[in-house]
Amino acid sequence: MHRLIRTLAHVTALIGGGVLIALIVMVTLSIIGRSVNKLLHADFFDRYLTSVSQALLDLGVGPINGNYEVLEAGVAFAIFSFLPICQFYGAHATVDIFTSALPTRINRWIIAFWEIVLAAVILLIIWRLFGGLERYYGNGETTLFLQFPVWWSYAASFTAGVVAAVVAVYCAFVRLQEAAVGHNILPTEYGEH
Repeated sequence: MHRLIRTLAHVTALIGGGVLIALIVMVTLSIIGRSVNKLLHADFFDRYLTSVSQALLDLGVGPINGNYEVLEAGVAFAIFSFLPICQFYGAHATVDIFTSALPTRINRWIIAFWEIVLAAVILLIIWRLFGGLERYYGNGETTLFLQFPVWWSYAASFTAGVVAAVVAVYCAFVRLQEAAVGHNILPTEYGEH
């Protein structure tokens, strides 16, 4: 089970990373296109290179249409796809100013408590995300520019979120087990086992 959960977390993070790289490339190309389009509308090109400028503009040089819609959907998916790997390795941001002086056994129980809370929060978020998915699937709403159904974004995020929920529940159970037996089973952000 441990190996399956770890593999699931890694694969989901890799897919999220691939989506994030694609989004970075898309946004970069859109910014370059927007800048070149603006340059082609400058006075110099209008006066001296009108035909070249118009030919490039006719080719469609400019920002990528609907890139904000794709970016919004892709970033939501990426966020949900990175949750499982953070959960599995205990790599969420923590503030341990007060707890660092406590004994290891007490810290294990504190970690287990917060792991349970985080699992509950992720389950709540996924439940509400599913409600949004149902609503947008039912009403057929589409995005403004690309006209793709809004529920597609919700479905992608929900899929990654379900993986996050499975990993979160598993990690909560294992962290409780760690606190009870007194040694680490899951890796920690420091690489300890």
